[in-house]
Amino acid sequence: MSEPTRILLDESRIPRNWYNILPDLPAPPPPPLHPATLEPVAPDDLAALFPMELIAQEMSEDRFVPVPESVLDVYRLWRPTPLIRARRLEKSLGTPARIYYKYEGGSPSGSHKPNTAVPQAYYNAREGVRRLTTETGAGQWGSALAFACAQYGLACEIWMVRASYDQKPYRRSLMKVYGATVHASPSAVTTSGCRILTDDPGCSGSLGIAISEAVEAAGAADDTRYALGSVLNHVLLHQTVIGEEALEQLALLGETPDVVVGCTGGGSNFAGLAFPFLRERLAGRMDPVLRAVEPAACPSFTRGTYAYDFGDTAGFTPLMKMHTLGHRFVPDPIHAGGLRYHGMSPLLSHIHELGMIEAEAVSQSACFEAGVRFARTEGILPAPEPSHALAVTIAEAQRCAESGEEKVIVTALCGHGHFDLPAYERHLAGRLEDFALPQERIDSALADLPGV
Repeated sequence: MSEPTRILLDESRIPRNWYNILPDLPAPPPPPLHPATLEPVAPDDLAALFPMELIAQEMSEDRFVPVPESVLDVYRLWRPTPLIRARRLEKSLGTPARIYYKYEGGSPSGSHKPNTAVPQAYYNAREGVRRLTTETGAGQWGSALAFACAQYGLACEIWMVRASYDQKPYRRSLMKVYGATVHASPSAVTTSGCRILTDDPGCSGSLGIAISEAVEAAGAADDTRYALGSVLNHVLLHQTVIGEEALEQLALLGETPDVVVGCTGGGSNFAGLAFPFLRERLAGRMDPVLRAVEPAACPSFTRGTYAYDFGDTAGFTPLMKMHTLGHRFVPDPIHAGGLRYHGMSPLLSHIHELGMIEAEAVSQSACFEAGVRFARTEGILPAPEPSHALAVTIAEAQRCAESGEEKVIVTALCGHGHFDLPAYERHLAGRLEDFALPQERIDSALADLPGV
């Protein structure tokens, strides 16, 4: 019998625990700071934004955190997700490498984002919250949170970066189908949005601006909290179901990865795949290279500064030490909207500083070329975000074709691109532009870093 192409697990194999990497690190990450006192943030400082259970997870030192049964019940709609060997892609590349991808596009909203949206909605509902606010870039996070809120009877209000609001009308339609209210950001319904529009009426928006609006709205109502789709520790924690399942699926095949690749914007997809593999590497059970891939137009890892900065444009959030392009940085309106964030997860930034992961930046056109190649061989149209990881996966496999090395490469295809067809149409018509980010723009935004 030939080796299987799709490695499936039954419902009983959904991970019962999320994995927290903090206890396994050789040094703790720098703490978030209160911007007024510059003292480490205390749990009460976050209570206006998050329920106490999520705050506890954010600061937890427990290696494993149990997944509530109510969350498992919703996870069963799509988890466990398949691990698929990309045999046709391998053949097209003429490579001896074996390429596996963890496919998260079969979730209700079409990406990995419900892995954290569902527990966030659950914990908020359990504490009596009635409404959640959030931001979204490409719309994957917004549609995931809208879906999750529908499962627990919560209202949902979303600020969608203007560039994506215009580029991806059907993604915002999906949010509305799930019951959410959606605003283009910057909007005229918040003070921070109005201030931006006064200065720049044609502003295409940024995740930092949208976060400011969502945080402002959450802070103005006692029954409302804020939900974040990436960056923070508890979000990365929830996403580790991806890597835990992948580890088990590879073990069933007797495979050990040589390279693990994931796209990074705020960091949740990459961390969700990579952290369980990093645990195994730290324990001496395997030794994969862990490679994070970001857009060249928003290169926080590869061209940003490791410093304390705000997580939003208006300065409402705590100060977090991370790789940042500056909280006032407004990226070009590339189609990988989920990767247009000025900062990288503080936890991932710390791990990068420890030398445990690599980072690479890729142009928009290279990503769409990889996405088209993948679609024509494997049949799945990738979202622009995971096409960054696919571009680097393909390049790694091509190096194996040249050297004859039989590497095992694992990546996370974190979402489908069905709502991104206009972008693919522009690529196929030769009208998709690469944005060369001038160093002067980065230097200008970094000039506004807090003096910490």
